[in-house]
Amino acid sequence: MSFKVPRGTQDILPGESEKWQKIEGIMRHLCHVYRYPELRTPMFESTELFQRGVGDSTDIVQKEMYTFEDRGGRSLTLRPEGTASISRSYVEHKMYGYADQPVKVSYLGPMFRYERSQKGRYRQFVQFGVEAIGSKDPAVDAEVIELAMRVYQEAGLKHLKLVINSLGDKEVRDAHRDALIAHFEPHIGEFCADCQKRLQQNPLRILDCKVDAANPLIEQAPQLTNYLNEESAAYFDQVKKYLDALGIDYVVDPNLVRGLDYYNHTAFEIMSTAEGFGAITTLCGGGRYNGLVEEIGGPESPGIGFGMSIERLLLALEAEEVALNIENDLDLFIVAMDEDAKLKAVELTSSFRVKGIATEIDYAGRKMKAQMKAADRLNAKYVIVLGGSELEEQAANVKNMETGDQEKVPFHDLVNYLLAHK
Repeated sequence: MSFKVPRGTQDILPGESEKWQKIEGIMRHLCHVYRYPELRTPMFESTELFQRGVGDSTDIVQKEMYTFEDRGGRSLTLRPEGTASISRSYVEHKMYGYADQPVKVSYLGPMFRYERSQKGRYRQFVQFGVEAIGSKDPAVDAEVIELAMRVYQEAGLKHLKLVINSLGDKEVRDAHRDALIAHFEPHIGEFCADCQKRLQQNPLRILDCKVDAANPLIEQAPQLTNYLNEESAAYFDQVKKYLDALGIDYVVDPNLVRGLDYYNHTAFEIMSTAEGFGAITTLCGGGRYNGLVEEIGGPESPGIGFGMSIERLLLALEAEEVALNIENDLDLFIVAMDEDAKLKAVELTSSFRVKGIATEIDYAGRKMKAQMKAADRLNAKYVIVLGGSELEEQAANVKNMETGDQEKVPFHDLVNYLLAHK
């Protein structure tokens, strides 16, 4: 019987995993600079958390969640996104009582959604995100957007487009909701079954429908920005001013709504404009979610954040033909001629590794010529050959594989020599 990786998942093999580590390193460095320390939450939570936090009308809750019942009869769900879990942790640990607000955190880990698997979209995917909870300052919105942009720029992407919109406050969304229902209701039979359900649940989601995206009624729909009250419009203007001050280019798209129920005020997406990237251009999405913390039992604590897929970031790098600078050099390969030499090689290898010198030896019992070929395939900078004479003299020739030069070095001085020539 043969086994294969489950559909919608992938093995990330050596050679690829180094790229992931490089990207994750960029993310962690920027989170340190921007002061977003990591918060780690469980990979499964109470199902009700996502129903209340993400929203019953979303595709995630209705179609995509991996939900199961444990032995105690409790309904649990593998996390489909990060914000609800972070908000739950914020409430549970009473972070709203911290002296310094907003509480800024980051997360990085696997998420799970049962959706049609395709290139760059998996049922288990790795998401990086940040959340800033406890402030309604529009400057925080600009900071979060800048951080997301910096991740892509630091990774080497150049073909980026930032799209922003305001979803307004509850008063604005209620007025816009009524206008959307009046607009779509006479023709709702032309739309897919999901949109017909959304008409009363959350008509804003019709604007985000992939099935009916070409329907002219979507293009003609009342724009939310036309319903912004004075407070919401002023807030959005401040966000744009801060983005202008940061030198961040953006496009205002009145039809940008985002797919989760908890968003309000600022919403944004970062897209790839690289040729050949694919039909789905979104790399990252986020926005403000004032009211989410209250929805799950906490006090009034406005927040903003984003989530981005590492898989799609790597696809964008591939589309732009950006090569990541991966540091995976092998400093030294030790060739052992016999068992006595192998014993010494094992001893030396350990002493070198303790000092941070990347070292490898042969474990396949190969002859000297085959070991030298292995050293060459692994791009070893230096090679040491150990045999009877080297053991007797307590010294070995260190060969520079690039120049072919060799230098005899006593065993007791090998560490210092290799550190000096790394």
